[in-house]
Amino acid sequence: QVQLVESGGGLVQPGGSLRLSCAASGFTLGGYAIGWFRQAPGKEREGVSCISSIGRTTYYADSVKARFTISRDNTRNTVLLQMNSLKFEDTAVYYCATRPTTCGSNWYDSGRFGSWGQGTQVTVSS
Repeated sequence: QVQLVESGGGLVQPGGSLRLSCAASGFTLGGYAIGWFRQAPGKEREGVSCISSIGRTTYYADSVKARFTISRDNTRNTVLLQMNSLKFEDTAVYYCATRPTTCGSNWYDSGRFGSWGQGTQVTVSS
């Protein structure tokens, strides 16, 4: 069964950190670019970050630049999203998704991504 599973979400205070993990089962992540998206209540899903299949290229939304770092370990079939200096507005359900090889200039377009995980909740609250 082809599946993506996100983990690592939770409740954190503003300024805190979390590390999200996207793990694949049933297939190899190595041939895919991986995107992280998030969706807050009442808002559309938005692109957060993307990493190409071999990790050479990364993209970030302006809202998370310098705070979030995406990385991948293809030997462990896992992509990570390190989130630092978290803000209230980072509260959302975070999803990972796949698309072939490259992120592309339109990496933030969720419609161009195929397999999706079930999401992990990130709540930033004092």
